[in-house]
Amino acid sequence: MERIVNDFQLNIATANGTGSQSANLVLLHTMFSMGVPVSGKNLFPSNISGLPTWYILRVSDRGYQAPGDRTHIQIIMNKATWENDVESCLPGTLILFNEDAKMPIDREDCTVIGVPMTKMARGLNPKLGRMISNMIYVGLLAEILELDQGKLNDAVANQFKGKERAIELNLEAVNLGRAFINENVDTAMIPYRIEAREVDDDVFLIDGNEAVALGSHYGGVGLLGWYPITPSSGVAESLIAYIPEIRCDEDGNHLCAVIQAEDELAAVGMVIGGGWSGIRAMTATSGPGISLMSEFIGLAYFAEIPGVIWDVNRTGPSTGLPTRTQQGDLSMLYEASHGDTTHPVLIPGSMEECFEFGWKAFDIAERLQSVVFGFSDLDLGMNRWSCKGFEYPETPMDRGKILRTQAELDAIENYGRYRDVDGDGIPYRTLPGSGLDPILYRGTGHDEDGIYSEKPEVYQALMMRLKQKMDNARTWLPQPVLREEVEKEVGIIYYGSMENSIQEIDDILEDEIGRKVSQCRVRSLPLSPVVEQFIRDHETVIVLEINRDGQLYGILRRELANELIPKVHSAAYSDGMPPRARHYSELIKGVLKEVGQ
Repeated sequence: MERIVNDFQLNIATANGTGSQSANLVLLHTMFSMGVPVSGKNLFPSNISGLPTWYILRVSDRGYQAPGDRTHIQIIMNKATWENDVESCLPGTLILFNEDAKMPIDREDCTVIGVPMTKMARGLNPKLGRMISNMIYVGLLAEILELDQGKLNDAVANQFKGKERAIELNLEAVNLGRAFINENVDTAMIPYRIEAREVDDDVFLIDGNEAVALGSHYGGVGLLGWYPITPSSGVAESLIAYIPEIRCDEDGNHLCAVIQAEDELAAVGMVIGGGWSGIRAMTATSGPGISLMSEFIGLAYFAEIPGVIWDVNRTGPSTGLPTRTQQGDLSMLYEASHGDTTHPVLIPGSMEECFEFGWKAFDIAERLQSVVFGFSDLDLGMNRWSCKGFEYPETPMDRGKILRTQAELDAIENYGRYRDVDGDGIPYRTLPGSGLDPILYRGTGHDEDGIYSEKPEVYQALMMRLKQKMDNARTWLPQPVLREEVEKEVGIIYYGSMENSIQEIDDILEDEIGRKVSQCRVRSLPLSPVVEQFIRDHETVIVLEINRDGQLYGILRRELANELIPKVHSAAYSDGMPPRARHYSELIKGVLKEVGQ
C-alpha cells in the first residue's frame, strides 16, 4: 500500500474531564519535536466535565493549519457521541476504538481496530484506568505512525513535569498501546506515517493568550484588573504566572498589580483609574464582558484616558457557544459604547503578532489617550501554534504627550487639558502627583480647558477633534500585509486567525479554477489608506470573515468612496469552528461566478 506521509488528519473523540487533553498534547508535541508541521484544535464543551470533546490534529508538510476536508484517522472513546462519530467517517477511514465501551461499529468500508483500552489501563492502575486509557491510544498511534519513541518520552516528561510516578505510569500505557499494535495489527495495510523533518530549535509552540501576556509585560503593564471568562482567562493567568519570573525588582517586589474584580464593569473601571493615574493598565475579556464594559469605554473615549482591553472572541450572541470561535465582535469593538465613538483595534494573525501587539497596545493607548482593543479569538488564543520567536521592543516606551515639569507646562501657550495646540488632535496631559495643573478629566460635555459646557459649537468641535486623532492614526497603526499578484483581477481582504487558512484557500483556488488572487491582511482599525488603494487596484475584492454578517465588509461600505463600493463583496461564514479552507474557497468561487469572473 502506498504510504501517505505527513498529510492527514486525526480526530479524537473523548469526554471532557477524562485527561484526554494531556494525551492529545503529548501527540502534538511529539510530532512537532520531530520537525513535522502539525496543528491541534481542541473542541471542548462549556462545562467542567462529562460532555463530549474532540481534538483535531492536522499534519501537513505544506503547512496547512486549519481543519481539512476530511478525517483520515478517527479515535472513538466516548459513548455519548459514538454513533455520530462512526457515521461521520468517510469510506477508507482508519477507526481505532475502545472496545470496552461495548458499542457497535458496523463500517465494512473502513479499517476498524478495536482495542480494550480501559481494561489495559486498569491493569496498570485500577483507580486511574479511565484517564490512563487515553495514553493507550497515544501508544497505538505511535506504533502505527512510527513516532520517535525518544521524542514521545520527552513529550510525556514535559507534560507531567515533576510527577515522576505519573511519567512512569503514562509511559507504561504508551508501551502497552505500541505492543498491542505490534502483536495484533499488520501496519503495512495502514498507509499513514509520520516522517521526521529538519528541526528548527528556535521554533516553539505557544498559545495566543500566553503570547499576549508576555507582550503585555514587555509593554510595561503595571495593573491588571480582570474577571474570568472563557476564552480570555488564559491571558490573565499567564500574565500572573510570569510576574515572579520577569516583573520583580531587586528586592523581589512585584512590578505589576493584579486585582480580580467582582465583574467586568469593575475590571474596566480599574483600568480607567489606572490609566488616569499614569499606570499602564489592561484587562482581558470576551464579547459578553465588552457588553458590560461599554459605558466605561465611552467614558474613556470622551475623557481621553488610555487603557488596553483584550477581547478573545467567542461565539455569540448571548451565552452563544462559549467554547467555540468567531470574529463576531469586530463592529462592537470599533464603535463600543453609545454615541459617536471609534476605537483603535489591533488584530494579530500569528503568535509573533500577539506578542508584538501585546506591548504595542500600550504605546498606542498613551499616544492617542484612548482605550485600545486587542482582538483575538478562541482559536488563536487557546490553541497552540508554531512561533519563530519574538522581537522585543528596543525603543523607549511611547508615553505620548505627558507634561512632567512646570517648565514643560509653561512652554505651552494657553495650556488646557483638552486643547489641541499642534493640530494633531491630541492634547497634552498631566498626571496626578506631579503637582501640575490641570489634571481633571471629564466625561460630560467640556471645553478645551476641561470646564463643563453644553454649547453646541463646543461639543461639535470636541467630537471632530476626537475623530481627527483617530483618522490620523490610520497611517501609523499596524499596516496591512500585502501579497499582490501581477494580474490584479481578484483581491481578498481578511484578518486575524483567517491567516492560518489563507494559504490553503489560495492553493485550492489555483488548483481548481486556475486563479491566483492578491491578498490584503488587515491588522488594525481604523483602516489604513493602503486598504482603499488595494481595492482601487483590483477589479473584484472579496472580504473573508468568521462571522455571519460580514462586519469588516460593513465597515468598508461605510468608509469607502462611493465608486468603490460595487467592487467589494462579502464571503462571511460562521459555525463556531476554526475557518476551514474549503468553506471559504467555495464562497469565493460563488462570488466570482456571480460577478462573471
